[in-house]
Amino acid sequence: MVISDLKRVKIGDHSIGEDAPVFIIAEIGINHNGSIELAKKMIDGAARAGCSAVKFQKRTPEICVPKHQRDVMRETPWGVMSYLEYRRKVEFGFDEYMEINRYCKELNIPWFASCWDVPSIEFMKQFDIPLFKISSAMLTDTSLLSNMRQTGSPVMISTGMSTAGEIEDAVNLLGEENLLIAHTTSVYPCADEELNLRMITSLKRRFPGSIIGYSGHETGLPTTIAAVAFGATFVERHITLDRAMWGTDQASSVELHGLEILVRYIRSVEKAMGDGVKKLYAGEIAAKNKMRPSMTKDQPIEMAMQ
Repeated sequence: MVISDLKRVKIGDHSIGEDAPVFIIAEIGINHNGSIELAKKMIDGAARAGCSAVKFQKRTPEICVPKHQRDVMRETPWGVMSYLEYRRKVEFGFDEYMEINRYCKELNIPWFASCWDVPSIEFMKQFDIPLFKISSAMLTDTSLLSNMRQTGSPVMISTGMSTAGEIEDAVNLLGEENLLIAHTTSVYPCADEELNLRMITSLKRRFPGSIIGYSGHETGLPTTIAAVAFGATFVERHITLDRAMWGTDQASSVELHGLEILVRYIRSVEKAMGDGVKKLYAGEIAAKNKMRPSMTKDQPIEMAMQ
């Protein structure tokens, strides 16, 4: 797969890139709390809202949970258990992802996943997902990046909790072809003053061969919509059935009604952006003929300039 001169990547029936409709990703992540039925309800909501894709997260708990945290006990909806046991509880396995694969095909909505370790990449390759993502937390894991690039699929990276140098290193390792870079701030939820949306334009200047977007963890909708005006060609927001549900990502997620509003407003902003070329629209011509006075050579220049 090769990016064209317009810097586009094909995902299912969608193109991501310049002059293409904004690719809107509903991240389910682990907000399903280990329930395939909750996951399917969120897939339903994303498809109904008009999202372009849904995204999950895949980890191998024995690899991703640090040793010093494995035996830490915590309260969960399933009772008190170790952190390692909890992480196993919320991970979907082969059967669940087979059902997700089937269900998304039925609804004609692509799905993909953030992979947090190399075995998770191998696991996801079974489902022929169209895109792989590297989370902000794993951006400096060179082995993970290398293995993900070797899949031959487009790769998306998030840049939260990373320095400019760490982003440069990741892009140099991955190469800009078929690379999507998401500006984000890894605070959950994130305050408006820490969103730094101008980084979208900075990333566009610094990595002209990549496709630049935005992954938001704020609580409201306006700033995600503003990211589109700053040039984000894709946006990603966590979604949930209820922000009061148990789970670390629920509070910074968008409920399904809000998701519908977000998609609708993004599409409105897309229409409003235009092409930057000054033109007279049909409605303006009628208004001009009615409202603008006719100029004659006898009128002073000052009148013509008003």
